Amino acid sequence: MKGKEKKKEEEKKNPYHKDYGLFCNIRYVVSAIVRYQPKILFLTLIGMVMEPVMQYLWTFLSKFIIDVITQNGGIERLLRIIVCFAFLQLATQTLGTYRNNDTWFRCISVRQELMALKNQKVMTMHYQYLEDSDVMDCHQKAQQSCNNNTSGVEGLIRSLIQCLINLTVALAGIVILGTMHPVIMLGMVVLSVINFGISNKVGKINKIKVWDALALWWRKDFYMEDITTDYRAAKDIRMFGLKDWLLTKYRELKKIRYDKEIENARMWFVTSVTSNVLWALSQGTVYAWLIARVVRGEMTPGNFSLYLTSSVTFYNYVSSVLGGLSDMLARSREVDDFRSFMDFEGGGMEEGEAVPASVFYEFEFRNVSFRYPKADTYALKNLSLTLTAGERLAVVGLNGAGKSTFIKLLLRLYEPTEGEILLNGVNVERYARDSYYRLFAPVFQDVELFAFPLAENISMQEPQDTKKDRAEECLVKSGLGDKLETLPAGMDTEVLKVIYDDGTDFSGGERQKIALARALYKDAPVVVLDEPTAALDALAESKLYQDFDQLIGQRSAVYISHRLSSTQFCSHVAMFEEGRLVEYGTHKELLAKGGVYAQMFHTQAQYYVEEAEGVAVDA
Repeated sequence: MKGKEKKKEEEKKNPYHKDYGLFCNIRYVVSAIVRYQPKILFLTLIGMVMEPVMQYLWTFLSKFIIDVITQNGGIERLLRIIVCFAFLQLATQTLGTYRNNDTWFRCISVRQELMALKNQKVMTMHYQYLEDSDVMDCHQKAQQSCNNNTSGVEGLIRSLIQCLINLTVALAGIVILGTMHPVIMLGMVVLSVINFGISNKVGKINKIKVWDALALWWRKDFYMEDITTDYRAAKDIRMFGLKDWLLTKYRELKKIRYDKEIENARMWFVTSVTSNVLWALSQGTVYAWLIARVVRGEMTPGNFSLYLTSSVTFYNYVSSVLGGLSDMLARSREVDDFRSFMDFEGGGMEEGEAVPASVFYEFEFRNVSFRYPKADTYALKNLSLTLTAGERLAVVGLNGAGKSTFIKLLLRLYEPTEGEILLNGVNVERYARDSYYRLFAPVFQDVELFAFPLAENISMQEPQDTKKDRAEECLVKSGLGDKLETLPAGMDTEVLKVIYDDGTDFSGGERQKIALARALYKDAPVVVLDEPTAALDALAESKLYQDFDQLIGQRSAVYISHRLSSTQFCSHVAMFEEGRLVEYGTHKELLAKGGVYAQMFHTQAQYYVEEAEGVAVDA
């Protein structure tokens, strides 16, 4: 009971980790094997039959040869024994090779299937969890448990298979050594159990002190590896002389890993020395007892050879079984990490009803507040606001005012901490996210291009579902027609050089126009522009907003900016400051009010005038 209470207490401290136990995790990986690669079970059965034969075959051959020679059995009998054993060796070796070659890639396949499920969860879980450091640490551990052949889920599969095979060899050894002194055989088992207990204890301590402690390190290491090799950061690194500073940070980070590796090596060095001492004690005892039996004439030389080599094999495989159990426990603890991430309630895309079709969509925020995980203050507080069908809403405010938080709540990338969001009078939590997302065509400030052909980067759909003519039309409308004419493959041009060396990358402004083309292609009822023009000057931003406003027709639109280039043609303006909606109304109403919005508008207006005059002078 104390163990269960301790587990519950640990789970309360860390809600993103659970201890499932070895047998539960074995059932988990076996069910994955049955689902994805059931042939592994048949191959394992072959190994359980063949391995004992392979391990003890030459032990018996030595016994029979010695017996024939010492008993003058004749050369003909000797040859028959050798031929028979050679045939058995060839057959078992062939089957063993077939099993090994056909098993390894199937184990990889199971791991990759589970990894795909993990990646699917990352892409479908609620977006706000991606900004929760505890969840990301949980994901990092899950990633570590399925990123190679020897740890985590695949490691447990391989350890389980090998342990079952080793167990059959050990059981065969018990049968063979059954006529030997039972106390000596029991002593070998006891020494193996002691060795297992030590290894298992060290494995538990090692995981907590070394590998769990490195969870945050992996995320930092990934970031440093990415930032030092990403071409997008290359200009800043060179122009600001960041090389030495980044290398210093990288070395400091590697030093943490190095120290943990030393700690790991020291633990297992002591364990290895202890294991070797126990092995020497076991074999020394067996040697002494067998030699004494031969000297007293109580054992034939053939049986001496049989028991001697069999005892070595038996001890090694009993130790391997227990060592395999220790390894399975270690791998099981890693599978705990994988399953903890997979089982935590991160939400999904299809949970809920489909959004009913309608000719208009009205969104209402009722006393909505949002606070980021572990934050002391609210990013958005007591927001009440309605976006009616066909309305143009300008959301303005300085950086950090809460504009992007409002948009992420509207898009359901975040869920309100307090209050509710209604769609046509119904709480949006009632609807499935994938259905709800279809209502929006967002254009974000950071435009992500994918290593797909240009047409698919516009449609954001698979090739068979992409309408190239429509994608091209949207790209031309977004202002990228001239660029398109210079591309030799047109809409089939591969984007980025990640997969194809002749792929094409695009400038920041071109990326923004591709994002606008995506929004036009999607043709959703609501268009959201979340500061996609931050890199443009004020006049260019104003023109782009007005041009795009003409393109979207009667659809609803939300324009977000810390500049006020979109406010004059919008139906309403929502002014945010320090996470609160401080002013709301039309552009003229807010100017007449003379509040924060009016002050901000008049401050920025002089820059529009100056830029316009500058353009006129240049002309």
